[in-house]
Amino acid sequence: MLLYIHGFNSSSRSGKALELGDWLDQRGLGVAYVCPDLPHRPAAAIQLLDDLIVSSRSPVKLIGSSLGGFYATWLVEKHGHERNIKAILVNPCVACHGKLAGLVGQTQKNWHSGEEYLFSAEHAAELNACAVAAITRPERYLLLAETGDAVLDYREAVGFYAGAQQVVLAGGDHGFSRFTDTIPAILAF
Repeated sequence: MLLYIHGFNSSSRSGKALELGDWLDQRGLGVAYVCPDLPHRPAAAIQLLDDLIVSSRSPVKLIGSSLGGFYATWLVEKHGHERNIKAILVNPCVACHGKLAGLVGQTQKNWHSGEEYLFSAEHAAELNACAVAAITRPERYLLLAETGDAVLDYREAVGFYAGAQQVVLAGGDHGFSRFTDTIPAILAF
């Protein structure tokens, strides 16, 4: 199973999720692709992802974008040893629990569904519970980052995932503008 984990306030209709699904479908590989719409509550999102991993009868590989990279890292560290899970991280959010803590008390809106919710102290605490202090097996990760990401500083990811395979491209943006070009490398990993 190739499990795509979307970012904050996003969905299975994100640009990268759709690009990857289309690319795989065109090559007859779409049957193994899964991209769920995640709940806005981190604990519920992690539980859904955890259930998908545990119930999978095939090897699981993760692709996490932004907040999805934060979740993917936690899942690799939890399941990596017994299930040999690897993750491709696309402009991942490092220390996302700290970065999003400032949103407590603010209304958020899903870009695709329009659903609104209040980002609460509980959201922040649930993110904190998913924090990974350091990765234990860098070979389980492939970092894809663009230096032009105006939302997250790519250098944080380069440092946090030191020792992992890394593809850092000049320019670009938070959406990772050259995502389709990297799909063959993603699948090779």
